Amino acid sequence: MQGVVPVAAGVAHLARPGRPAVVTRTLAELTGPTHGLVELPVRLMWHADRTFDLTDPDQLLWMYENVLRESTRAGDLRELINGGVLRRRWRALNLPRGVRQAWESRHRTLRTT
Repeated sequence: MQGVVPVAAGVAHLARPGRPAVVTRTLAELTGPTHGLVELPVRLMWHADRTFDLTDPDQLLWMYENVLRESTRAGDLRELINGGVLRRRWRALNLPRGVRQAWESRHRTLRTT
């Protein structure tokens, strides 16, 4: 998989049992929207209402949590997550431990955000 960080030394950070968390190589490649309405694809959210208003801070967090937890490909992360917004809102995100560890292992600046 191109653009996905490989598991280091056989240690997998799991998004959920049996599925490794997907992490991009750099935060700069995350060029998703910063405002407006975003509709997630069904593969990332099965709920009928998959549209998020990014100007609402709670909806932005909810969308980021779903995308970071459910993504199985780096392309989804690049299209839907914005690196600057992710850095600013990182501590407020409610993420599974494996997802948080995977991202902080690759992007150490998130640890101090």
